[in-house]
Amino acid sequence: MAKIAYILLCHKDPDGIVAQAQRLTAAGDFVSIHFDARAPREAFERIQTALKGNGSVTFARKRIKCGWGEWSLVEATILATQAAVEAFPYATHFYMLSGDCMPIKSAEYAHAFLDREELDYIESFDFFTSDWIKTGIKEERLIYRHWFNERAQKRLFYGSMQVQQRLGLARQVPADLQIMIGSQWWCLRRRTVEAVLDFCRQRKDVMRFFRTTWIPDETFFQTLVRHLVPEAEIRSRTLTFLMFTDYGMPVTFYNDHYDLLLSQDYLFARKVSADAKDLKERLGKLYASRGVQFTISNEGRSLFRFLTGRGRVGRRFAPRFWEREASLGRERTLMMVTCKKWHVAKRLVERVRDVTNLPAIDYLFNEGATPLPDLGGIQTTLEKRTRHRRALVRMLFDYWQTDRLLFCIDPANVDLMQDFYNDKAAVRLLEIECDFTDDYLIGHARRVGLAGDRTPKETIDRLLPTIRYDVKFESDRIRDANFPGFHRIRQSASVDENTLPLAEFLDIPVEKAREIAATGHLFVD
Repeated sequence: MAKIAYILLCHKDPDGIVAQAQRLTAAGDFVSIHFDARAPREAFERIQTALKGNGSVTFARKRIKCGWGEWSLVEATILATQAAVEAFPYATHFYMLSGDCMPIKSAEYAHAFLDREELDYIESFDFFTSDWIKTGIKEERLIYRHWFNERAQKRLFYGSMQVQQRLGLARQVPADLQIMIGSQWWCLRRRTVEAVLDFCRQRKDVMRFFRTTWIPDETFFQTLVRHLVPEAEIRSRTLTFLMFTDYGMPVTFYNDHYDLLLSQDYLFARKVSADAKDLKERLGKLYASRGVQFTISNEGRSLFRFLTGRGRVGRRFAPRFWEREASLGRERTLMMVTCKKWHVAKRLVERVRDVTNLPAIDYLFNEGATPLPDLGGIQTTLEKRTRHRRALVRMLFDYWQTDRLLFCIDPANVDLMQDFYNDKAAVRLLEIECDFTDDYLIGHARRVGLAGDRTPKETIDRLLPTIRYDVKFESDRIRDANFPGFHRIRQSASVDENTLPLAEFLDIPVEKAREIAATGHLFVD
């Protein structure tokens, strides 16, 4: 009978990881865990302590700092797979999972499914001829070397690629490989996994090639399995049910999706909301059950397309089932920095990114040129961003796979602040109180079109008191709103005075907050 070793890649929710490992091993299977090195060590130690006595759980020999699109994700997968091969000699299959995957069938059903045929399950389509890649760069993923992360270092990512193009540094794909592409969520037989690991040890040239490709988790295993295994023994599909929105983001499942998920021809589903406690509990019990019969209708994707289409032509009479949860997420924290001097807020945000590695964005709803990832078009104009503001911010949380996000917002946008405060997420606001010289206010008047280069001095003199009052009025409106989690730092305050509000707002140690507050040029005009 099939015995599954689950390769669990995760970066948060240690209690959920422990519950997942206990659930899977209680049914007689195994779990090998890689917990992202970017996550706190205390969280990893909680997982280790809770699972210490479970002989069916092992851990990757070292933790890798993982970044979306980077080789680090493949490296973490290889490390966890090596640990599983060594620790679990009786495992017949190895199944890739993430921390937000949940079983949608019983263990009994999953084992019988894998016993039915001697096959590997991995999406594997020709990289160059298929239309698997819908947007963004394609062959450039392979023929140029990528040392920078497109999400975190956009300028360097595209700049290095342009330099290679200009210098004619395109490289060849390894001659004996047909590059394939597909989902990273695979289930492979033991002999296939062992063959892949042997290949990794022997073919250093191939390893060097993939280390500098972009998004190798969608090509590495897909290519090697197709290279090493006869085509007749491969099913080019994943056993994990997942759907994507028009913006290329995974659809999240909630408590009312139980029946829908069970009827799909898959063993697991991704991704299940952290807030869907009832769904997780029901699916957990289902995995341990015996004798359950499943009726497979497999209508999930077609139903999704149908309801989406109705919405596009104005025939949607009820909320779409995947959008009923309008919240950013109860377990997420949204932080807003507001300051009339945009350059000051941007400097602070840049320093926060450097010191804390927190995903932080400049004036998301005020400045069209603010750098943003490609989210399928929703990010292209300020009007779209504002109209779909919660969807946009929710997608940014998902894009960076984070529970904490920060962005800048102009003090005039009190209504927008209030809208986010009405969300179920934890919301905080930091006001940067600046001193305003007449020269700065005149420059501000010109930037917003209240004055021009040729506006008479007499007109500007009459305008200055009004502009100064307007700036003060915006600040007063924010204070009068009595937002919870409101903090303030001031240009006129000392580093020590600004440190504590920053520490409380960012929820970081005082030493790190002082490092940010002490930024020398923070308030310079």
